[in-house]
Amino acid sequence: MGSRATKHEGPRPARPRVEQAPVRLVVAERAARAARRGHPWVFRDALRPASRELPDSAGLPSGTVVELHDERGRFVARALYDADTPIGARLFTLAPDEPLDDALLVQRLARAFAHRDGLFADDLTDAYRLCHGEGDRLPGLVLDRYAELAVLRLDGGLWRPHTDRLRHLLVPLLRARGIEHLVLRAPGERQVLTHREPPDTLEVREHGVRFEVDVARGQKTGAFLDQRENRARVRALARGLGRVCNLFSYTGGFSLAAALGGAGEVVSVDVAGPAHEAARRAFALNDLDPGRHAFVTADAFAWLEAARARGERFDLVVCDPPSFAPSERAVPKALAAYRRLHAAALGVLAPGGTLCAASCSSHVRLEDFLGTLDDAVLPGRGLSVREVWGQPADHPTLAAWPEGRYLKFVVLA
Repeated sequence: MGSRATKHEGPRPARPRVEQAPVRLVVAERAARAARRGHPWVFRDALRPASRELPDSAGLPSGTVVELHDERGRFVARALYDADTPIGARLFTLAPDEPLDDALLVQRLARAFAHRDGLFADDLTDAYRLCHGEGDRLPGLVLDRYAELAVLRLDGGLWRPHTDRLRHLLVPLLRARGIEHLVLRAPGERQVLTHREPPDTLEVREHGVRFEVDVARGQKTGAFLDQRENRARVRALARGLGRVCNLFSYTGGFSLAAALGGAGEVVSVDVAGPAHEAARRAFALNDLDPGRHAFVTADAFAWLEAARARGERFDLVVCDPPSFAPSERAVPKALAAYRRLHAAALGVLAPGGTLCAASCSSHVRLEDFLGTLDDAVLPGRGLSVREVWGQPADHPTLAAWPEGRYLKFVVLA
């Protein structure tokens, strides 16, 4: 997939505040109750116009400031309308007297940044999430730091009319933290929002571990930052082990962690051959000889079947596949795929070994995911769940927003 890079030639004057005259919409009672509990979304089918002058709320452009009221006329929330997704409104404030303006956005951004300042004060990590959208009360706005560069991702269409305004708000906050480049990434597009062209790749640190990130073409915003603490756990689990297998290894984050932990041999399996080259470079950056380890370009399911037939066994197996459930409708097939994967992984797990299983789908609930790791799927080993982890502290969520608890990382032994 190609990309189109553009950049601004010079500073532009500050734009007006985000809020102008909010359009009033009525929200269905069930959705109003969820909003008051703190759920940050209202789906479009739960919205209707409050005035006959606006016959269809779906005719509103994305980015319109809307004021939501319940069916009895009581204020519910102030939000930005999104015409591009089924989520019709993303909520910013439940306070009737709090405007959705630049002051509110700066306050929320500054709070999010200050939280990360506390998390990474040891200066051993310079790759982390600066703002996690809904979890930081800024719905749809994701901002990741990679050393001196920040990558902005905007979900849906609600932020599109406000991109230039965001640039003006973000740049001073970022420069105060030594971040000189700001890039907006969207499908098929890369837009430079600061004045100098940034590098496509750069070196970052994670708990002192060095690795290279492709911020122009890498998945997500460049790397899977949400697995940072789980990589540290794999490093600890690999201490003193003989063989480790990392399935769906991509650029080798878990592989590098296991090797740094002391594993004698790490086998990385992924269908994307070029990703192995990035993994090898990461090994070398950390003074590890990639030649002592194996990088296999293959389908994980087919490789597991062949490895079992060869009698290969591993002391630690890590399964971190891409999302098997991109939608609620896909969940039954996804759970079946997880069962197949975990059963196949058991076939190469050495006696007394440890299995780490991950899911990154918000549509797959934790209890359902654990059901793909029960004794019916993994018979005869007496495996127990030792630990269950989610996303780290720089990926916060909301108590009333179960969709935000998307990451599951289960350790069985």
